[in-house]
Amino acid sequence: MDATVSSEPPRLLVTVVPYGLLGLLTVYTAASGRATVASLLLCGLTAVWMLGMFAWRCAYRSVLFVGLVLLTGLLVLGDPAFGFFTTAAYIYAFAFLPWPWRVPGVAAVAVVAGIAQASSVDKGDAAGWTITATIIAINMLIMTAMAAVLRREERVQADLGRANELLTASIAENDELHTRLLAQAREAGILQERQRMAREIHDTVAQGLTGIIAQMRAAEQRHEVPQEWRRPFDAVTRLARESLTEARRSVDALRPETLATVRLTGALSEAAERWSALHGLPVTVTTTGTPRPVAPDAEFALLRTAQEALANIAKHAEATRAGVTLSYLGDEVALDVLDDGSGFAVGGRSEGHGLTIMRQRVEEHGGTLRIESEPGAGTGISARIPLLPTGSQP
Repeated sequence: MDATVSSEPPRLLVTVVPYGLLGLLTVYTAASGRATVASLLLCGLTAVWMLGMFAWRCAYRSVLFVGLVLLTGLLVLGDPAFGFFTTAAYIYAFAFLPWPWRVPGVAAVAVVAGIAQASSVDKGDAAGWTITATIIAINMLIMTAMAAVLRREERVQADLGRANELLTASIAENDELHTRLLAQAREAGILQERQRMAREIHDTVAQGLTGIIAQMRAAEQRHEVPQEWRRPFDAVTRLARESLTEARRSVDALRPETLATVRLTGALSEAAERWSALHGLPVTVTTTGTPRPVAPDAEFALLRTAQEALANIAKHAEATRAGVTLSYLGDEVALDVLDDGSGFAVGGRSEGHGLTIMRQRVEEHGGTLRIESEPGAGTGISARIPLLPTGSQP
């Protein structure tokens, strides 16, 4: 059984209109000399009774409505002019009674209204009672039919409300889909740009490094390298070969060679050892926390960040030592590269190309890059990238 209550009506409708009708009818009957003490007391009781119709909780309104119909009937029996007050009873019936109890409520008010309308009919014979019954029946038919029509309208409005909710949800889903499509299109554009850059690297950097290595090999075979140049010559040759290997792997969109066989910690250690041997500066690599899964691309970004930071130390810092720390935190992995070099004022100059590349790499994976430095106090670079969810495979 559907016991849905209609939506709360405007407060003005359930206060001003009923009390206005009751007040006007009370004044009218008093002015016409038809009012009695009993009828005036009954009007006061009705006014107090109506107060509960909109002041109390919905659970009591059905009981209060029955009392209001009885009070209205007594007023009509005392003076048929109070038949106009049935308008207030109809208002309360449509406003507060749940379906299907609204139908008998409206029918009861229609009976009171029919009695008031048939007050002038002579009921001394069967014809009079037949006319009275017909008037009451017509009132009941009209008002119950109106209740059914209004109920249908309520259902239509409810269906429209649900349709609007579904439409709103559909719009939200479409917006989410649109956002995803934009993200996929952006990723496709990034992939195309990477492919273009790979071709450029192959045709320029890789080919150039291949030529450099060939020329240095030829010079070595002809014994044209002086002994005092042997160490830097070998270092340049090794660096060129490593750079060529990385360039080719970038072209093929593969991970760095070190990450193909070892985890990030080992790759950082190998990179630090090569850098230390090349530049003659000590560097320590430390790992803290429990290792957690890291996305392959994020590992690559952290390794490149460390390599770029070490390269900047060799070029600009004039440091005597450096340190690399990889920390596995609660939900992210942090890479810190520190040196005791000359440092610089962070806000005093714009970031160089290397720092910009590092920041872009880290931010592509939802991470952050911070730079802390001041003249004479060294430099610290901290990159943080979110970890994969627990149980994920890198």
